[in-house]
Amino acid sequence: MASISFNNVTKRFGDTIAVNNVSFDIADNEFFCLFGPPLSGKTTILKLILGLEKPDEGEILIDGKPVNHVSPARRNVAMVFQNLALFPHMTAEQNVRFPLAERRMEESDIAGRVADVSAKLHIGHILHKAPAQLSGGERQRVAIARALVRDPVAYLMDDPISALDARLREETRVELKRIQHELGRTMVYVTHDQEEAMSVADRIAVFEDGAIRQIGTPSEIYDNPRSSYVARMLGAPAMNLIALDLDRASALDGALLLEGLSVPEGASQIGVRPEDLVVKPATPGMPDQVRVFEVEPLGGVTVVTLQAGETSLRAMVRGQPKIEPDSEVSLSVAPGQACFFAGDGQALRA
Repeated sequence: MASISFNNVTKRFGDTIAVNNVSFDIADNEFFCLFGPPLSGKTTILKLILGLEKPDEGEILIDGKPVNHVSPARRNVAMVFQNLALFPHMTAEQNVRFPLAERRMEESDIAGRVADVSAKLHIGHILHKAPAQLSGGERQRVAIARALVRDPVAYLMDDPISALDARLREETRVELKRIQHELGRTMVYVTHDQEEAMSVADRIAVFEDGAIRQIGTPSEIYDNPRSSYVARMLGAPAMNLIALDLDRASALDGALLLEGLSVPEGASQIGVRPEDLVVKPATPGMPDQVRVFEVEPLGGVTVVTLQAGETSLRAMVRGQPKIEPDSEVSLSVAPGQACFFAGDGQALRA
């Protein structure tokens, strides 16, 4: 079991700064998610923890001990790489048992561990096959099993379930969360899928250009984003960002009334989650109306795309309301659910 800490860590590749003065602490037995777009520094963080890369500046600690100059083998950390790195000349079973065989464990113990993790990841029926005979999703589950079969102080996972279909991806992430809880081990998990990050993580670090923009629980980041960048990263559909016209106490040329909202000084944008946009039938003769562009019934909710001048908005309405394309509706904001941002994108508090 181990905690992991980064203290002002920077990693460069030539003129490119992959990790820029990053500091964070991962608690023992925490499921910590590194979330952000491609090339934002997430995988480099994993390689720094594992020891495949060394920081140019700063210090990395595992269980309170500096490891900058400790070899990967001595760090006792297991990693599932994005490219899986399975041995092509071995069967799936041989790949899974390889870390244990290298440590010269008793054969009975190896067989027991392999059987246990194979059952958890539903790969028992493919253990006799070579990686070339497996689908992308099957190879990914074998790679995860090879990491889980060990007993490391922490597990590192680089987008490990991206090749699975939607149903199996949902099942596997639930299994990973359960397994991590049962094993009592720290897990550092990289993904660019915001649904994955929200569903599995105890805490999320949101990355942009090698820097951390916010760390918090999924609900903290979703409800109180520190910037418009973070606000747009989490949520599907994404948060609506609307330019404010404070002189007219409105936005969208009067289509979104700000009456009853406390607008902080310096605000230039209002952010509203789609589920917090209140859509009502238009009142004849009233100016606060927008056109319905598209209606997407999704069963329990309906996503409504709205057009106000050059601005497009998305609202999420419960059930299947009687809203038709090209009709007009009025908009307002659910009480207490608006976010405000300054011109530089930083969040402001009312």
